[in-house]
Amino acid sequence: MPEICRFYGIVIRMYLIDREHPPPHFHIKYGEHQAVMELENLNLIDGRLPKKCRQLVREWAELHQEELVEMWRTQQFHPIQPLE
Repeated sequence: MPEICRFYGIVIRMYLIDREHPPPHFHIKYGEHQAVMELENLNLIDGRLPKKCRQLVREWAELHQEELVEMWRTQQFHPIQPLE
């Protein structure tokens, strides 16, 4: 699973489509917490994150949403700039 971004101890990854399922989404790991965020509406669809972590990931995803959707669609993964 390619790592797309890492910031403030948060790791963002996306699986290859042939190993995944709709809807388009990415995976988040923060310490012992794990979650999945849908790309269309940026809601968590699986797992749990602390509130502050969830807010930071959502802020980052809003900035890069089009790029993330394109990555899911093309399967051409690359690093995305972290939240600063």
